[in-house]
Amino acid sequence: MTKGFFLRLAADNIKKNKKTYIPYILTCILTISMYYIVKSLSLNPGVEKMIGGTTLMQLMFLGSWIVALFAFIFLFYTNSFLVKRRRKEFGVFNILGMEKRHLSIVLGWETLYVALISLSAGLIFGIALDKAMFLLIGKLLNAEIVLGFFIAPKALAAAVQLFAVIFVLIWLNAICQIHVSNPIELLQAGTAGEKEPKTKWLMAVIGTGCIAAGYYMAITVKDPLASILVFFMAVVLVIIGTYMLFTAGSIVFLKMLRKNKRYYYKTKHFTSVSGMIYRMKQNAVGLANICVLSTMVLVMVSSTSSMMVGMEDILVTRYPEDFTVYSNETELEKGEEMFDRVRNLQKEQGLQVAEEKQYTFLSFMAFQNGNTFQVEKGASISEFNAMNALFFIPLSDYNKIMGENKTLNEGEILLYSNRQQYNESVLNLFGKEYRIVEKLDDFISNGSMAANMESTQFIVVPKLEEMNEIYAREQEVYGEMTSPIRQVYSFDTEAEADEQRQFFDKLRSLIREEGFSGYSESRAAAETDFIGLYGGFFFIGIFLGILFVMATVLIIYYKQISEGYDDKDRFAIMLKVGMSQSEVKSSIHSQVLTVFFLPLLAAGVHVIAAFPLMSRLLVLLNFSNTNLYMACTGICFLVFTGMYVLIYMLTARTYYRIVSS
Repeated sequence: MTKGFFLRLAADNIKKNKKTYIPYILTCILTISMYYIVKSLSLNPGVEKMIGGTTLMQLMFLGSWIVALFAFIFLFYTNSFLVKRRRKEFGVFNILGMEKRHLSIVLGWETLYVALISLSAGLIFGIALDKAMFLLIGKLLNAEIVLGFFIAPKALAAAVQLFAVIFVLIWLNAICQIHVSNPIELLQAGTAGEKEPKTKWLMAVIGTGCIAAGYYMAITVKDPLASILVFFMAVVLVIIGTYMLFTAGSIVFLKMLRKNKRYYYKTKHFTSVSGMIYRMKQNAVGLANICVLSTMVLVMVSSTSSMMVGMEDILVTRYPEDFTVYSNETELEKGEEMFDRVRNLQKEQGLQVAEEKQYTFLSFMAFQNGNTFQVEKGASISEFNAMNALFFIPLSDYNKIMGENKTLNEGEILLYSNRQQYNESVLNLFGKEYRIVEKLDDFISNGSMAANMESTQFIVVPKLEEMNEIYAREQEVYGEMTSPIRQVYSFDTEAEADEQRQFFDKLRSLIREEGFSGYSESRAAAETDFIGLYGGFFFIGIFLGILFVMATVLIIYYKQISEGYDDKDRFAIMLKVGMSQSEVKSSIHSQVLTVFFLPLLAAGVHVIAAFPLMSRLLVLLNFSNTNLYMACTGICFLVFTGMYVLIYMLTARTYYRIVSS
């Protein structure tokens, strides 16, 4: 063979298969550019200087790993369409005398061309968009924009190394498929008839069971901490169930349509249903992929956008007062001295205090078993759902702060539950039974309890002495790990945010320099980290959402192209036996519509079932505005449905052009 033959042949092959290669190359370019942008932002010193920038950079670093994993899986998946469409072409080359090692060389040059084009264009596109993304983050965080153009050499090197490895592995995977097939198998690829698939009732039942189990776990879990563990198990079950149900359930669904004579014996339905039944084994996996990706997009974008919109509510939940000072002093008199010193600092700095409150409390962990709370050192994962934080406060402090005049006798308590409702009439702790006189509708706000992953039972005891007895029993169990009786002093102020941050710096210095045991919190100071955290979540959510939407579009596109070429000869025969062009178009419309919207419908059901679980997971991030989350989820679904309909219109047109050409 002449010098440069393989190079020219590889280039010609890409040109001849441009309908499949161009979308694939565009996908590679976009994936590379997205990876570079996220990686570059995780290294950009300008991001670090923004409010909450350190937190944001850590999220970007995590995001770069997610994009890398996605790129590896998705580019392998899309390349499989290319190899499948070209197996017959490789068979022809093989029959004409080209050895498999020659085919490997041609594939190597094709992969190299794609890699060079994708890396060059992707990195240029990524560098160009990197500044735009930086400006977008600055806008989200209300940060001062640093002028200048930033290129991250480490991000460039990481992108080149990652995608070089991916393209090499894609090439090795392609030549493995060629080498294990004989020329006749390659030549007949895509033309061999498929047997009618059997109705796999067992798989359909198992798939339904997996999804039902995942839904049950998502709907019934009550404790936010347990939700973390349940989330991963539920996700795995629903994904497995989705693939099984689309593989087996779709065949059951199509055969039910075939049995419906009034539906089946119509021109547009007869050809589409009969064709899909025979091809559903390979079609089902693509539909399941679309469903899973659609669900991921909807859950990710709706949750991150709701947190971003409701960030002010999150801040108020976690920091109900402008300033909070916690005393860990073992002597209550020492704590009083600490708070008096804070009040003196307020006067020295001219800080106007609008409202203040002070109380003593005790808090520790316990495991609920009916009306008994057990206190023990170790706990297994299975017990997390029973874990509760118990928060005790004397009646005198409660009445003073809440403006109440309630009374309690020995062995009586008031109780308030912040997340998981306590439905018993008594509460047993350390062998003593407490009768619940009243279940409260509201309680003293406490930021540290709001930040807890566990449900909290707020308990008002008659006297401080009762709390001391409980503390003594706690010490017997936990020893050195005992949570002490603590004091808290919190106050609001009319000062501006900058003035509050300056006062907070002086407050921390006071506690540190005067040797007090305790710490302080400030809503204004914490706002910077919150903006970085939730702004980062929102950016990553939108970024990955775009990536998954792109993947969904490409899977649908390749699915339609693949099916179009498979159906081309079948529709040509139909035209020869008397079917009109309008009937062909109507049949195509029926075929695409019958299964195209099944993934969207299933994704919608998945999102509804996941809503209770996601709501509880968001509570761990101090987001408890369920109505806002519901609104964001609904809006995201409507927008995604609009995009899905647009994709349907475009791909149906492409499919029709292929089968009618």
